[in-house]
Amino acid sequence: MSTKPNKIWFDGKLVPWDQANIHVLSHTLHYGLGVFEGIRAYKCYDNRTAVFRLKEHIDRLFSSAHIAQINIPFTKEEVRDATINLLITNKLVEAYIRPISFIGAGKMGVHPGENPIHLAIAAYPWGAYFGGDGVSRGIRVKISSFTRMNVASFMTKAKVSGNYVNSVKAKLEVTSLGYDEAIMLDTEGYVAEGTGENIFIVRKGALKTPPLTSVLEGITRDCTMELAKDEGIEMEAERFTRDELYIADEAFLTGTAAEITPIREVDNRKIGDGKPGKITKRLQSRFFDVVKGKDSKFLKWLEFVN
Repeated sequence: MSTKPNKIWFDGKLVPWDQANIHVLSHTLHYGLGVFEGIRAYKCYDNRTAVFRLKEHIDRLFSSAHIAQINIPFTKEEVRDATINLLITNKLVEAYIRPISFIGAGKMGVHPGENPIHLAIAAYPWGAYFGGDGVSRGIRVKISSFTRMNVASFMTKAKVSGNYVNSVKAKLEVTSLGYDEAIMLDTEGYVAEGTGENIFIVRKGALKTPPLTSVLEGITRDCTMELAKDEGIEMEAERFTRDELYIADEAFLTGTAAEITPIREVDNRKIGDGKPGKITKRLQSRFFDVVKGKDSKFLKWLEFVN
């Protein structure tokens, strides 16, 4: 983040950024059982600020908490109002928004007992996740040796904090070798997702993305699929292998942070001609029109702050 906004919403109160602290013995810090979301607010073409798919993100936060058996002590409406108020208070016209619910200090040990449940929401300026060059030219990715979590061992439909150790290890592995992002396979060897993104490929004019077996139900993934349908692009949720990824005509990642980011190379193999493809650019352009409020058909996805 480039600046530190004034306030963070913490358990119902707006507190100074540097005072939004937790105890060192907070249960989630030690054992990883917390849930979070990533949300973006955009400055629209008419200078208004809009939060992209706020309802869906809050619904997923509460679904994650339900899966993790964390009872968030606030309602969805309170979280929605807190998010909007935080943007206004900090005078943010564009922002990345991070709500997190976690288990506080009290009993130590794996079982959290009756430790208190907290909820914090931060919002701050943040540009393109892979940089402007990544969005325009595409990124280089590598298949990681770390496998995506197995559904029998982890809860893959929840954004649980501890789950992301898997992603962190994969990210560290490939960035140490000079790549921008890691692609993880599932336990059967099929392409699953990136470290924080869903993946799509284009072959013979058709769009394909892994089914929701071991991958997170990405909100931008869902948006991309709906936009593809609206554009008349053939779309399938279907497994594919790493070698099918190698011979794809196009490939891209989707996510709140990544938005729609083209992939130009996988494991030192060019994807297509090594440049963002026509379908990728078409969907990317449509996506940015939507989040900037230029697409009247999908204004339903925007919650305006002002």
